[in-house]
Amino acid sequence: MKSFKAGITVSQGHYKSFQPNPINREWQVDDMQLLNLLSKADRSLGRLDMYSEYVNIELFIRMHIAKEATQSSKIEGTRTNMEDAFLDKKDVAIEKRDDWEEVQNYITAMKEAVNQLHNLPFSSRLIRQTHKILLQGVRGKHKSPGEYRSSQNWIGGASINSAVFVPPVHTSINDLMSDIEFFANDEQNPLPDLLKVAIIHYQFETIHPFLDGNGRVGRLLITLYLVSKGILKQPILYLSDFFERNRILYYDNLMRVRTHNDMDIWLKFFLTGVIEISKKGIETFDGILQLQRILEGKILSMGSRGNEARKVIDFLYSQPVIDASKIGMITNKSKATNYKLLDDLERLEILKEITGAQRNKLYVFNDYLELFKSE
Repeated sequence: MKSFKAGITVSQGHYKSFQPNPINREWQVDDMQLLNLLSKADRSLGRLDMYSEYVNIELFIRMHIAKEATQSSKIEGTRTNMEDAFLDKKDVAIEKRDDWEEVQNYITAMKEAVNQLHNLPFSSRLIRQTHKILLQGVRGKHKSPGEYRSSQNWIGGASINSAVFVPPVHTSINDLMSDIEFFANDEQNPLPDLLKVAIIHYQFETIHPFLDGNGRVGRLLITLYLVSKGILKQPILYLSDFFERNRILYYDNLMRVRTHNDMDIWLKFFLTGVIEISKKGIETFDGILQLQRILEGKILSMGSRGNEARKVIDFLYSQPVIDASKIGMITNKSKATNYKLLDDLERLEILKEITGAQRNKLYVFNDYLELFKSE
């Protein structure tokens, strides 16, 4: 991609902004190392997607989205962990509730966006709707949720004059976002989809079209694009974990495209992330299958309470934090029976108590949660 020019710096009087060039253009890939990474990424992603065929993926989707929500929000400074994401609001410490709300919005935004793909293409409309849900009732709620910005923003620095990066002026956003939309949906463009989505993410972050929430929306768009193109049957690949663990490289590589026209380094970084996260996703699904076999043996040892235990465990795959009242709703048994069941599940180390309290105890499906934490 030697002929690639990211854009130009434009004087706006007392500051300079960056005006990116359109991406809906002809691209030529001539770097063999990049093509080799692309081949590996395609294979890794294909293997991960196969699990949609023979695992009841619906049980585990919520966990994948929750992991993405916590990791993507962590990049922005939010400190909600996986367990917190599954708590009821009343069980969340007051000082953590703002962070918890942002993660819940992310989970809702991703689910709604995936559902909308049945009716809408990958488009500006879908992006704005997703952004609106993301900022509903949380920090940033006064920063035009669902609307592209109508003023200048900047990244880093105490003021625009000391900013690390100043995105394009707001008057060019509609044209630039339309360009992304055309690029995403141009079936005649022969560029492979994994390279396309990497470029879309770079361009979106460069445009920074919203006053708040650009990072979270931009990372969410990666999964949406892959689902919209049928590359993934279900939203089970999320790169925020990779970006968060390599945060400095993530920002540096995006910036290097703008300063040195070096798209290759960003694409290689992105594909490395796809390969790594796909492999870890496969390991997680293998771990789930192994855990299911172990749990089946434990359930058989529970005798007459095994049927109720199985119902509870099926619930835990999508909601791995539980209390006695929720167990009662699942089993429709007496309190005494449910407490005995709870004791059995704790004794067999299927559940782990996390509050240390005498009342209102909370339990986690710990071995299952650990599979996602280790990705």
